[in-house]
Amino acid sequence: MTMEAGGQRRGREYWWTALCFSLLLRIEPRVSAQIRYSVPEEMKEGSVVGNIAKDLGLDVSSLVDKRVRIVSGLNDAFFQLNQQNGILYVDKHIDREDICDGNSACVINLKVVVEKPLEVHYVEVEITDVNDHSPSFSDKDFSLEVSENTVTGTRFELQTARDLDAGVNSVRFYQLSKNEHFDLEMKDSVYGDKNPFLVLQKSLDRETAEIHRLLLTATDGGNPPKSGVLNITVFVLDVNDNRPICNSDAFTITLRENAIIDTVVTIINASDADSGVNGEVEYTYGRNMKPKIREIFQLDRMTGKILVKGLIDFEENDIYSLMIRASDKGIPPLSTDCQLIIKVEDVNDNKPEIQVTSLSNVVSEDAKIGTVISLISVSDKDSGINGKVVCTLFDNVPFELKQSVQDNMYSLVTKERLDRERVFEYDIKIMATDLGNPSLSAYKTMLVQVSDVNDNFPEFFTNPLELYMSENNAPGASIFFVSAFDKDLNENAAIAYQIIRGGGTQNDMASVLNINSETGVIYALKTFDFEIIKKFQFHVLATDSGSPSLSSNVTVNVFILDQNDNVPVILYPVSANGSAQGVEEIPRNVNAGHLVTKIRAYDADIGYNGWLLFSLQEVSDHSLFGLDRYTGQIRTLRSFTETDEAQHKLVILVKDNGNVSLSATATVIVKVVEPKEAFAASDVTNAVKDEEENNVTFYLIITLGSVSVLFIISIIVLIAMQCSKSSDYSSKYLQDVNYDGTLCHSIQYRSGDKRYMLVGPRMSVGSTLAPGSNRNTLVIPDRRRRDSGEFSDVLLA
Repeated sequence: MTMEAGGQRRGREYWWTALCFSLLLRIEPRVSAQIRYSVPEEMKEGSVVGNIAKDLGLDVSSLVDKRVRIVSGLNDAFFQLNQQNGILYVDKHIDREDICDGNSACVINLKVVVEKPLEVHYVEVEITDVNDHSPSFSDKDFSLEVSENTVTGTRFELQTARDLDAGVNSVRFYQLSKNEHFDLEMKDSVYGDKNPFLVLQKSLDRETAEIHRLLLTATDGGNPPKSGVLNITVFVLDVNDNRPICNSDAFTITLRENAIIDTVVTIINASDADSGVNGEVEYTYGRNMKPKIREIFQLDRMTGKILVKGLIDFEENDIYSLMIRASDKGIPPLSTDCQLIIKVEDVNDNKPEIQVTSLSNVVSEDAKIGTVISLISVSDKDSGINGKVVCTLFDNVPFELKQSVQDNMYSLVTKERLDRERVFEYDIKIMATDLGNPSLSAYKTMLVQVSDVNDNFPEFFTNPLELYMSENNAPGASIFFVSAFDKDLNENAAIAYQIIRGGGTQNDMASVLNINSETGVIYALKTFDFEIIKKFQFHVLATDSGSPSLSSNVTVNVFILDQNDNVPVILYPVSANGSAQGVEEIPRNVNAGHLVTKIRAYDADIGYNGWLLFSLQEVSDHSLFGLDRYTGQIRTLRSFTETDEAQHKLVILVKDNGNVSLSATATVIVKVVEPKEAFAASDVTNAVKDEEENNVTFYLIITLGSVSVLFIISIIVLIAMQCSKSSDYSSKYLQDVNYDGTLCHSIQYRSGDKRYMLVGPRMSVGSTLAPGSNRNTLVIPDRRRRDSGEFSDVLLA
């Protein structure tokens, strides 16, 4: 119960007591002696306090009749009297602290009234204390603020613990938790209890411990004892007694060059053990800081953050020293200096530079391996690995770089034999690459020209050369030309030609030839006759103008081509005066097909020019005689009649197959006689004629066979030579026989990129005469002709 409720209860009790006392005065009751009981608080309801009937000497059986009861005010609510046995018992929960409000003695006065006769008996019930309350503080937490410069021995009053119990059950002592800075001291108060004080035993340091947490325990004297605790928090107030401290008096960091603007370099972190304004640190540059540093780096006054403000170039400055002052805001302020060393880390931001010192940009093609062409120096503004440079050459060139003893120096030298005729100049690309990551490269191109030396012989396009020329050439006219080339330059490539003379019968023909030493045109000093010489060979020497000069020769094989320059010769018939005229007698009774005679002739030319055709140019009666155009045989076409004349004249034309054919005529007089005369004459003449005919025929066959064999051998040799040179055609000679009533034959051959055809007696359609030919040489159009270095035309005289 609260104190207010206790006061109201006591007022009601006083009023009830006064009322009862006034009633007793009227009745004038008898007052008996006083009875005292003692019970502990917190007894259970129904617990026996005492036997009032026994203690007052009352008869138990008369208690109801005498109406014995408790009339002691409101307190009777806590106790009741059993009228059956006179026992006083607890009727309600009793809390001493609630009833007596913490007084040391707690007594409840009861009045027992007995009627018949009226008697008043006083009963005191003492409520003894039970340790049912723990000591307690008004606040659970208690805080103190103590400056760190407070002197030792200073006392600080603490809260006093309260315990509703009384006597020994109340607070008996205090205990402070173990602490090196504080101790506990007790003082007696005017109320008889003890007040606790906190005493500073050791100086405080806020920077060491800003807060001290203590525990004060108050313990009562109960059995078992009970206690209460007070949480004490001591806040140490700061005094500006500490300077700012940098995390290092001098520390070094690295910064990459070319760092972008506003890049955070570092943050100066200076700490101050003080608190509040005493611990707030601000940063400034030192007094002796160079102006250049202020342009490059920016310092944040409040945070100590250092930012990049200008260009960081390792090549300009590789280290910076910054003095930063850290100051607190205490009064007076304290400060300290922090040194920051910034080492600039090189970044590969500079390309190598190449310098070429050329000894000569022209090198002879016969230069020895290892010949120095130029000196090359490279440099790089970067340092360390970023400044190390390696030089290499692009492409596959016959040069190489050799590193000198001195760093970054190279010499460009030849590593292979040079050949101006293959490559006459080189664009040498030099690449210099540093070893940075990523690497940077620079390039330099230099032109080196290769000068010529006379190291190449004159060369002919083909060797041997073949010349096909017609006989009967005009003396002094050009018949051929040779051409050689030299891969060298200028005078080393200027070629002079000459015919090699002397030294055997094969070279005897060289004496009738001449050559233009500059153009290579060959002239024949005499006319060639196919019937005398059909082929020969000579050599041409080509010499350049170098020093020393070089030369080479070519063999020229000359093949004389036959012309139709011989007239057919009549062998039979031949008269006594040498004319081609004869008389033949035949019987009149011969049948058709009778051989009258045979015209025999030959031609000194060969091939088509020597092939003969026979034809009747004049005949008296075409129905009587016929002539075989190939054999020259004259035969009768029918039998003779009585009306036929006795003598007939036949004029036979013998013509060769030349392009412009030549011919001869023979006259045969055929006499028709009676059979008796014919038989008589024939016995004499036939024997002679047969013998002569057989002899002539034999010689003619041998002559023609020999000429044909020689011609075929020449053709075979030519075909073999051409097959060994050209894969385009299996043969240079293609034979084509066209028969249209007149024997027509052609021989095709090739020289260089021209194809030629010898035809007779007629030209094929679509053929053209080659310039310089003598009528019987045709150029065959060849679409497969390729452009090459071979000479294009063969001049035929």
